[in-house]
Amino acid sequence: MIAESAPAKINLYLHIGPLRPDGLHELASLFVFAEGGDEIRAEKSSGLSLQITGPYAPALAGEPIENNLVLRAAKSLQDHADIKSGAAITLEKSLPVAAGVGGGSADAAAALRALIQLWNIDISEATLARIAFKLGADVPACLARAPVNVSGAGEKLELGPRLPPLWCCLVNPGVPMPTGPVFRAFDRGNPAPQKPAVIRMQTAGYETLVDALSNSRNDLESYACDHAPVIRDVISMLAAAPGALLARMSGSGATCFSLFSSGAAATRAARKATGKGWWAMASPLHVR
Repeated sequence: MIAESAPAKINLYLHIGPLRPDGLHELASLFVFAEGGDEIRAEKSSGLSLQITGPYAPALAGEPIENNLVLRAAKSLQDHADIKSGAAITLEKSLPVAAGVGGGSADAAAALRALIQLWNIDISEATLARIAFKLGADVPACLARAPVNVSGAGEKLELGPRLPPLWCCLVNPGVPMPTGPVFRAFDRGNPAPQKPAVIRMQTAGYETLVDALSNSRNDLESYACDHAPVIRDVISMLAAAPGALLARMSGSGATCFSLFSSGAAATRAARKATGKGWWAMASPLHVR
């Protein structure tokens, strides 16, 4: 059996630009990944199958299994490599669904990594990235699980900065936030956005990182907050947490995050959020 982690993705910033001819938005972002998240397990089988377990499995129960990104990733890789054998795949779903932390994209990326090992496939990074991008704009960046500068519509990737030891507290108030409506609200409010540029840092200490991010934003945050005002409450709580370096929403929401230099501080913030009835997770980040 092959097991691969599918860690939560966090957009430290997210700048949205104009729509491209392919219907996707230009964007610029710095993706980082928590150590905590979902897990993919795969073992050899005569056919392809997917079983979903874990605390958030019921949230996916109404979705046809063939539409799940994990199974779509498996079929795409199988077709590309002309693999005749199958795989029995299990997705342990621990992250909230439609939450802005790349759960589905990270799951798909983890499935690709696991099946490359299971099926012993020799594949270049460029080819794998092309397969991943066809599954979703965030999937290529989720392959590496390391800080990555993302541009284009998600297909242009550069190694991100070397970061200091960081912890995050992720909090989701339990409000589903599908990506489409948030982007449509952004489009209505920004009929002619400028093409965004990546914020480049080679190495970032705490002060450098906070200074750089203080001049950034999540362009979708205000629109998600208009849809679900509780997100503002989450951000306010995280920003006020002792030791918080930065607090904002990730992706299209509704999950928000704060960064800490201390695991104890991140854990205290998560406990406070849990006491409010919100989902929360404290985790170190993969910082290279």
